[in-house]
Amino acid sequence: MRTLIKNAVVVLPDATCAVDVLIDGTRIADIDPAIQLAVDEVVDASGLHMIPGVIDDHVHFREPGLVHKEDLLSASRACAKGGVTTFLEMPNTQPATTSIRRLHEKLALAARKSVVNYGFYVGATTNNLDTLQLATRTPGIKIFLGSSTGDLFVENQDVLERIFAETGLPICGHCEDETTIQRNATHFGDTQNVADHSRIRDHEAALVATRRAIDLACRHKHRFHVLHVSTAAEVELFDAARPFVTAEVCPHHLFFTTGDYARLGTLVQVNPSIKNRSDTIGLWKALTNGLIQVVATDHAPHTLDEKNRPYPQSPSGIPSIENALALMLNAIHVGRWSLEQVVDWMCHAPARVWDIQAKGQIAIGYDADLVLVDLERSAEVQNADQFTKCGWSPWHGVTLTGWPVRTWVLGHEVFHDGRICAERCGQEVPFDHARGGFWANG
Repeated sequence: MRTLIKNAVVVLPDATCAVDVLIDGTRIADIDPAIQLAVDEVVDASGLHMIPGVIDDHVHFREPGLVHKEDLLSASRACAKGGVTTFLEMPNTQPATTSIRRLHEKLALAARKSVVNYGFYVGATTNNLDTLQLATRTPGIKIFLGSSTGDLFVENQDVLERIFAETGLPICGHCEDETTIQRNATHFGDTQNVADHSRIRDHEAALVATRRAIDLACRHKHRFHVLHVSTAAEVELFDAARPFVTAEVCPHHLFFTTGDYARLGTLVQVNPSIKNRSDTIGLWKALTNGLIQVVATDHAPHTLDEKNRPYPQSPSGIPSIENALALMLNAIHVGRWSLEQVVDWMCHAPARVWDIQAKGQIAIGYDADLVLVDLERSAEVQNADQFTKCGWSPWHGVTLTGWPVRTWVLGHEVFHDGRICAERCGQEVPFDHARGGFWANG
């Protein structure tokens, strides 16, 4: 199948310009090809911009074990709608992905179900060092340096030292210090005020754990990716930690603050917690000056019934994968940053951080994972329109300007005109960790 996408303004690696893009099978065959060309399909993209498919390196899709919240089919459909053509999923399912067998089981599930491309992290525990040493077919190791599901919590310093010293895969981490959290929880006692969530999981909890992880990474010269940075204070640690440390930020930490608890209550309860206005400003600045490299969602769906339980019985986490790109495009509309910056943070950078081959750019020979976006389209986020199985969004009722309108995965159009138009097009993501990560892949 040869498809020619014409008349779009295309974000290329070194320029943004009006060129035609030729897809041949699963790959980008040519940029601005000859006028006389035999193709099977011509797509007129006049008035639209073309970007590489978004790579979301931080999602929780709940399968296996919690499929009443989400599964790989519903989540990957939401990805396609949101312009996400590749996801990397975290290990805290039930059972957790802490063995090679479970990793391969997840890969097999996704091969049967996923509309978009996929990869799965392997989770660190206190006693699976051998798995972490032998695992392949994965972006890397996930460590929870704070409370999590089951045994996915590694606090013992000796165990952490061995993981950083004796494994070769890149590591990413949830950085919140459990001792600080428990001390704060004791102080606030039996609070039912959800705003106390940000006082219990406070700035110090994030800063202490991030500082600890960075120390491990730098001493052992081991690549480490700080997940969902939530405080401006953490950002101050990153510059001195190059070339071993990269970092990401999520839309909820960019666009929500503690002032939103009064309006949204437990719907914006997340871990790490949302912080203050000064933190969101600091995170915006860190993105623009390169101290944070990646924007990812931490998509973590729960049903509305679960989220509406009184605090602290309410679970932490929000769905965001089908609205994240639109949120970032809306920020372009209000003048906060440029389309090229958004493409760098959501497409180029995650491919570099995780050594993903042939993705994240619109270039000859790269996979035809492509998204057309309409920067002028305004629409209101509505719970009823969500593709995620949980069926709600904390941005319900918010009007955003700038939306993905068509998505291709490996040359197959999977989303168009508000609907999924192809199924099970995704493939397992290949990783080439010998490439050396973000700082080596400039």
